[in-house]
Amino acid sequence: MNRIAARYLYTLTSTEPLVDGFVEYDDDGTILRTGVSEDPAAEPVYYDGAVVPGFVNAHCHVELSYMKGLFRKGTGMAGFIDQINALRDTRSPEEKVRDLAAAMDLMWERGIVAMADISNCADSFAVKARHPMYTRTFLEVFGTEPEDCGAVMASVRTLQAVAEGFGLDAAPTPHACYTMSPELVTAASVEGLRCGFLSYHSEESGEEEEMVRTGSGRMWENRKAAGMSTPPVTGTSSLLYFIDRLRKGIPAPFDGHILLVHECCMDAEGIAAVKAVMRHPYIALCPLSNLFIHNALPPVDLMRREGLALCIGTDSLSSNDDLSIVDELYCLQRHFPEVPLGELLTWACRNGADFLARPDLGTLEPGKRPGLVLIDHLENGALTGASQSRRL
Repeated sequence: MNRIAARYLYTLTSTEPLVDGFVEYDDDGTILRTGVSEDPAAEPVYYDGAVVPGFVNAHCHVELSYMKGLFRKGTGMAGFIDQINALRDTRSPEEKVRDLAAAMDLMWERGIVAMADISNCADSFAVKARHPMYTRTFLEVFGTEPEDCGAVMASVRTLQAVAEGFGLDAAPTPHACYTMSPELVTAASVEGLRCGFLSYHSEESGEEEEMVRTGSGRMWENRKAAGMSTPPVTGTSSLLYFIDRLRKGIPAPFDGHILLVHECCMDAEGIAAVKAVMRHPYIALCPLSNLFIHNALPPVDLMRREGLALCIGTDSLSSNDDLSIVDELYCLQRHFPEVPLGELLTWACRNGADFLARPDLGTLEPGKRPGLVLIDHLENGALTGASQSRRL
């Protein structure tokens, strides 16, 4: 049996920490018992920080790790997409695999035990297959022309078979309204929900909303200039458009775990629509990516009031300087100081595990193996700019 104690132990069975709490665990990491230490000074190992369950990165594009440091910030979504297209194949296959493997190793060392990862190709499959971090791979689908829908779906099914050959949990998922024909949004969603999970980039920017609501703006012009078909102009939000496309292929309410990524423009109407048709909706907050691209943040206060299940993602190194969950939490703490650390950690651990349907992760409870993570350099129980995490 092993035992450690800390100034703050977050079991996340509630958002309050155990002050001078301890956790006992087997050699394989299985939690045996937690409680409050009677004599912290006598503990064999005592950390002056917070001990928490392993993190879940709810949204990442690890295969884009080779793009670190290549992007200009503050270009908006249209400018970001132009940069992605220009820089996507500027490294060799060997360099891409080297960089994504290093990124996964660093995330693991920092305490990320599971990840919902986006893949557009097979670059990451071998690394994921041998890595101790659990990943569910979302095979992202693109295609703006309706006549290409069948060929695109046939191609992603082939990629799914390759991923499953590596022993990965993988299924198709739609990318976003502006990169897909209406028919493809529906087809990819149906295919993904057949496996029980869906991840979708939704309402990431005002440019996306302008495109769908009015048929104008930088992204509309960007798509037209590239010779691509544009999504229908609906006069409503892109989230409502997505829900309409889901209804075209699947009767509501939808049973699968649906992750709406970003949601910077979510409003009360959209939240009501989500609650009406999705039995298991989750929101992936990626605040540093949102600030990197277009200097905006999602309406976290509204999401909290409405009781949405929030998760934490890092997005990719094309739109972030690092893949640190603690950095994302510190960003949220600075902009939303009313959110206590225990709630932030619930988003980063428990809710992400719930989305991935991994009940063995997310909380420090007997019988689970969630991993143990130390967060240091706290001040009055809150994160600071110096706070970092490491796997224990």
